[in-house]
Amino acid sequence: MIRVLIIDDHEVVRTGISKVLGDTDGIEVVGVAASGEDGIQLARDNPPDVVLMDVKMPGIGGVEATRKITRLLPEVRVIGLTASGDEIFVQRLLQAGARGYLTKGAGFDEVIRAIRLVANGQRYVDPTLASGLLIRQPEGQANPFSQLSERELQVALMIVSGQKAQEVADQLFVSPRTINTYRYRIFEKLQVRNDVELTHLALRHGLIDVNE
Repeated sequence: MIRVLIIDDHEVVRTGISKVLGDTDGIEVVGVAASGEDGIQLARDNPPDVVLMDVKMPGIGGVEATRKITRLLPEVRVIGLTASGDEIFVQRLLQAGARGYLTKGAGFDEVIRAIRLVANGQRYVDPTLASGLLIRQPEGQANPFSQLSERELQVALMIVSGQKAQEVADQLFVSPRTINTYRYRIFEKLQVRNDVELTHLALRHGLIDVNE
């Protein structure tokens, strides 16, 4: 029996995936969480075999949660799940220790197949994302967000989601002054002047899902 933990901040996604997996032979859903922080705690309390991890969530986000889970519980395998197909998230998540990556447009059959392959020690990356990486990496226009550090990217995503410096600081356990330091470093690297321009740039490069 493959034990699966689902971490996603969208209730509809959590409920839908949980129901399908619960009806699938050989798979048991052992927990669901709406944030990376809650997911880490659930994984520690009741270690699963596979974690389905939403990449873009409030708080520490899926990349950092993946890193913490794979460090604390090396035997747990993580599959990233996101509405975005941007290669920057594929790279960051795999670097954080994930063993697979799916888009939320994947069919349930593909999700189940990915879970079984990853649980068996193999890797799985959505074919459309894999081809996108091959096509866009060599000479195509580089995504400007790829030059950000992991923490800078995390802060940038929280800013463009509408969170204030104090809210971001509270979730990352740092001071608002530190967040503003990150903000202006991000502005400098991306050559934008304010949060509005940062948001527009994020939209152009697919880091924001307009349907969310």
